[in-house]
Amino acid sequence: LLSPSCDGRAAEEAAGLALHHINAHRREGYVLRLYRIFSVREHPQEITGSVFYLVLDVVDTECHVLSKKSWKDCPARAAHTAVYGQCKAIIYINQARNIAHLSTYECTLQPVPPRHVWRLCPDCPVDDCPTEPKYLEAAAQSLAKFNQESEQARRFSVLNVTRASMQWVVGPAYFVEFLIQETSCSKADTDADISKGFCKGSVVRSDLEHEQFVTVSCEIYSPQ
Repeated sequence: LLSPSCDGRAAEEAAGLALHHINAHRREGYVLRLYRIFSVREHPQEITGSVFYLVLDVVDTECHVLSKKSWKDCPARAAHTAVYGQCKAIIYINQARNIAHLSTYECTLQPVPPRHVWRLCPDCPVDDCPTEPKYLEAAAQSLAKFNQESEQARRFSVLNVTRASMQWVVGPAYFVEFLIQETSCSKADTDADISKGFCKGSVVRSDLEHEQFVTVSCEIYSPQ
């Protein structure tokens, strides 16, 4: 086995292709972005091409995997909100024949411990359990705003909350990221493929003004 330099062209190309295939294969979570190449070994094949054994340090982005976006096009999260991890991958690459085959991979991810977040930024919101009722309610309120204001032909429903946090501003503020799914409710009752989407929303309740402020932004993806 050869030991190419981790900052060499061959290692970087192998890592980029491996991460592309890993993200394409995953069905849950967020697109992973390359943080650094931890180690790389290369096994040249007898005829042509090489098998690369990679250990990659990765960090999640703001793009959900359903977006199918390239990891290079996805914005990184703020350091205190990111999920870090490591992926081990084996990939065969034959540049002459334009072949890249990911044989196997395994990724282990974990968020930044809350105590580190509070130490660096005491007032920053910390990721919480997304299945708690208060976050499901915030997602429903955010989506209601989207359904009312969007020009989509069909209404959408909350599929599941993927990320949630809370912060005290002028009152409790709930921040949610959630998947949505197209329903059968439309103006014209026709058969169509079901689309999915990804939303970011917030519900801020003001104790001073006795009001609540709802924001939402969604991306709709073509049927998978």
